[in-house]
Amino acid sequence: MGHNFATDLAEMDLGLTMAESIRIHLQGNHYPPVPSSMVQPCIDAIEAYCDEAYDRLIMMPEGVSYRGSNYAPASAIIEAHHLDAWLPEQDY
Repeated sequence: MGHNFATDLAEMDLGLTMAESIRIHLQGNHYPPVPSSMVQPCIDAIEAYCDEAYDRLIMMPEGVSYRGSNYAPASAIIEAHHLDAWLPEQDY
């Protein structure tokens, strides 16, 4: 599993919504599994990344905090949850 599985979930037409594929990734590629309540913050973080708003603060779900706060920067969510497979490729 891991990165290749995440890439398949993000890129292959498996008939899954983004939310469904991220939920599978969070629960199948992480130990312990990340709760499903983090799916929407992950989607919000991906959208912020696409808007080039890497520091946009994303509200955490009930019972989840980031460094003592109810908000986390999009970049931290992306990094912590290994969401790079859902990010647009950069042209350098």
